[in-house]
Amino acid sequence: MQKVEIGKFVTQPEGYKAFVPNSFPPKSDFEFDQKTNKKCNEATRLLGKLDGITKLLPDSDFFLLMYLRKDAASSSQIEGTMATMTDVIEAEVKTTGISKDVGDILHYIKALDYGMDRVIKDNFPISLRFIRELHKELMVKARTTHHPYPGEFRKSQNWIGGTNIANAHFVTPPVFEMHDSLNDLEKFIYANDEILPVIKAGLIHAQFETIHPFLDGNGRTGRMLITFYLWKIGLLEKPVLFLSSYFRKHQEIYYEKLSVYHNGLVSDWINFFLDGVVEIAGEAIDIVSKITKLRDRDMMKIQTLGKRSSESACMVLPKLYGQPIVNASIVQKWTGFTRAGAQTVIERFIELNILSPKDKDIKYGQSYVYKEYLDIFVEDNKNN
Repeated sequence: MQKVEIGKFVTQPEGYKAFVPNSFPPKSDFEFDQKTNKKCNEATRLLGKLDGITKLLPDSDFFLLMYLRKDAASSSQIEGTMATMTDVIEAEVKTTGISKDVGDILHYIKALDYGMDRVIKDNFPISLRFIRELHKELMVKARTTHHPYPGEFRKSQNWIGGTNIANAHFVTPPVFEMHDSLNDLEKFIYANDEILPVIKAGLIHAQFETIHPFLDGNGRTGRMLITFYLWKIGLLEKPVLFLSSYFRKHQEIYYEKLSVYHNGLVSDWINFFLDGVVEIAGEAIDIVSKITKLRDRDMMKIQTLGKRSSESACMVLPKLYGQPIVNASIVQKWTGFTRAGAQTVIERFIELNILSPKDKDIKYGQSYVYKEYLDIFVEDNKNN
């Protein structure tokens, strides 16, 4: 694919050069070579397989919840947050002592939940208004490096990298051009064109990041758009594809490919993006298979208990797929048992090697982890 003129750097009255996007999509249209189209076909095939296999899970909503946490942690880590998916799950058990890093991730989950409700309950379009609402949910009361003006497109110039605008890595579009570019992007999202949906999702993300319409939170908002777009157009029945862990794993390349995108090397970015869809969809398919085997095995363990013990254990095991770190209070809430009764259920799960103490040195206020299940989702156990 030849270079595509996405835009150009224009000297501003203040002396710096800012990127001014051309009309989007470009009049020459996007044309991709056989290699890229082949990758797109494979990505689409795996998305269809993932969508189908996810439907077989009786607890697919729990699978989705775990992936929401995974994506929220990875996307926040790209922006410098140090907390992990495991930290977030454990924080959901606690009522106090939530760190600011965990708070960043919880804000991201809140925004994802809000967006899903908007799309499915309100049948809301993926529009500029939707993007502003997502940003508002993400940034209200969130930790930021400067005032993010939640839900508002910026009214001043910003830039990426460097200590000031003069030595910035990339100076984003001036405000007037930003609004024109956002209007073009909104029209592109729902244009009836020939671009394959998975490729279009990649173009939407890259163009949004190039426009950079918020003072803070652009990366996280833009990464959410990928999943919401693919879900909204019906390529996914549930929003189960999240690419943030791939972008975090290859963070320097991610930034590099976004950079070459606005320099016209669109196919370089799209090939990287499609590789991510293939990798993450394949990983998710493998995770579904592992969950199914683990659930069947642990259900068989429970069947070895007496009738009453088995019945109480069957009340708890399915819920562990959504909350794999628990304490006695959580099990009480699930079962209605006394605290002693809840602790008895936990002890049975420990005996069956399903649960284990989170911290063996703690005598009071102990949490318990369904470690084998949690490890399925955790890429690097040393960091989680």
